[in-house]
Amino acid sequence: MKNTDILMVYMVQIGIGGMGMSKTVKLSDNRSVTIVSASSTPISQNEAEMDNRAREAVKSAIHKAKTCRKPVARYDRVSQKAYIETEDGRRVYIG
Repeated sequence: MKNTDILMVYMVQIGIGGMGMSKTVKLSDNRSVTIVSASSTPISQNEAEMDNRAREAVKSAIHKAKTCRKPVARYDRVSQKAYIETEDGRRVYIG
C-alpha cells in the first residue's frame, strides 16, 4: 500500500465529504494533511451516490490489505489521532 493509498483510506474513514470545518494534521515527516469534516447541509443524490461508492471502495481496499497482510491506516476518534494497524493488530500512531 502506497502512502497516497494510506492517506486516502484515512481520509475516507473519518468521513470526508461535503463542505464543513477543516483541521490540518501534521505528520512526523514534516508533511501535513487537511481533513474536512462533513457538513450538516444536504447533498445532492449524485454526491450521496459518490460518497457511498467511495466508502465501499475503501472497505474493499481495507479487506484486500488485510488479506495481503499489509498495514492499514485508521483514525482513533477518541484520541483524535491517526495510526497504522499492523497485521498482528498492533497500533503505531502517527502525527
